Amino acid sequence: MTMAAWLRSIPSLTGTPPERDAAPLPDAPEALFERWIRQALDAGVVEAHGATLATVDADGIPDARTLILKDLGPEGWAFAGPRASAKGAQLAAQPAAALNFWWPAVLRAVRVRGRVVEASAEDSAADLAARSAAARDGIEPGAWVLWRLVPDRVEFWQGSPDRRHLRTIYRRTADGWQRTDPANESENR
Repeated sequence: MTMAAWLRSIPSLTGTPPERDAAPLPDAPEALFERWIRQALDAGVVEAHGATLATVDADGIPDARTLILKDLGPEGWAFAGPRASAKGAQLAAQPAAALNFWWPAVLRAVRVRGRVVEASAEDSAADLAARSAAARDGIEPGAWVLWRLVPDRVEFWQGSPDRRHLRTIYRRTADGWQRTDPANESENR
């Protein structure tokens, strides 16, 4: 069997989507994300706060790594790491990124993209202080950074075994958030 045939033989979208939520969609994506991540945890998804962060290097080549979401709010979607890391260097040179959350047990994914800003030195120090002693060992306070991805687009994807997936897309406008119709959006499907 070829690799392609073998890969196609592996079942996909085997999770169980939650019942259709009758609650109205919130005006901001942060509220819907909080609802979804809590539902994922309630359904037994482990480490639902884990995400893939994508950046680009100095040559414009994409780079991705898995990390933990530290906070979420109007200031942005927070994550942290050493300033001297590849992630830190890439964000210093090109302060934009994308986050992707994938919860296969509930057939849901969330995509977040936008500019990245460095949090205050106080917020970065507080994040470092919240880590375990072992995780803090050898890290100088100024060497640890809390970043916030300030999204301009957030997509919520609800998978379906029949491939009739549902998408809810939020786009930032000058007036706040606007939900857009995925059928009319040509980019990033």
